[in-house]
Amino acid sequence: MQKVRTALIVGASGLVGGQLLQLLLKCPRYSEVVSAGRRELPLIFPNLEQRLVDFDNLKNFSANLVADDVFCCLGTTIKKAGSKEAFYKVDYTYVAQLAEITAQKGASQFLVVSAMGADAGSMFFYNKVKGEMEQHVKAQPFKAVHIFRPSLLLGEREEHRAGEAFASKIMKPLSGLMVGPLEKYKPIEAETVAKGMLYAASQDQRGVYIHPSDDIARLGAKL
Repeated sequence: MQKVRTALIVGASGLVGGQLLQLLLKCPRYSEVVSAGRRELPLIFPNLEQRLVDFDNLKNFSANLVADDVFCCLGTTIKKAGSKEAFYKVDYTYVAQLAEITAQKGASQFLVVSAMGADAGSMFFYNKVKGEMEQHVKAQPFKAVHIFRPSLLLGEREEHRAGEAFASKIMKPLSGLMVGPLEKYKPIEAETVAKGMLYAASQDQRGVYIHPSDDIARLGAKL
């Protein structure tokens, strides 16, 4: 009989994280779902434990970050963060520290949302930060690391992102033409990414896995 596990999700107030939290709460694999964040979410479920943390002092909250499977959906934009430094803190520092702490606390799997084009050697700041984050996460002693690189995310966000909304209007009608090598550039629903993450976790694999957007879509379709 499979061991019932604890899931930790960080970033549950975001586009992918919100979808993933709902899936985790309904999943029989997890007897407890821990959501760690700056503020409490307006949700009450018998298997949901909400824990407030200060990401700027995350090591002081390590006792709240114990789980079998860790799902990291943290992410922002330079515009929303206000500066490159603030963006780096959220998309690299917070994620890197979360990986370090949860690995030390015995988590077996770490699943994180990155971005298409992530590359530590990139000349583009956004892609470079995402790539550096991936490198740090991969270096931690987890049994399995799953890195998800979605293309343009579709779904209703709490905040309006004009650039993404415009890109969505352009790209969505063209999705049917994106086949073969172009398939990984198709816009993808946040719910599909969330399903792909949960399916990957359920496979209990060993090793490091990079999932481009077309692979995420295939994983999500299996759940």
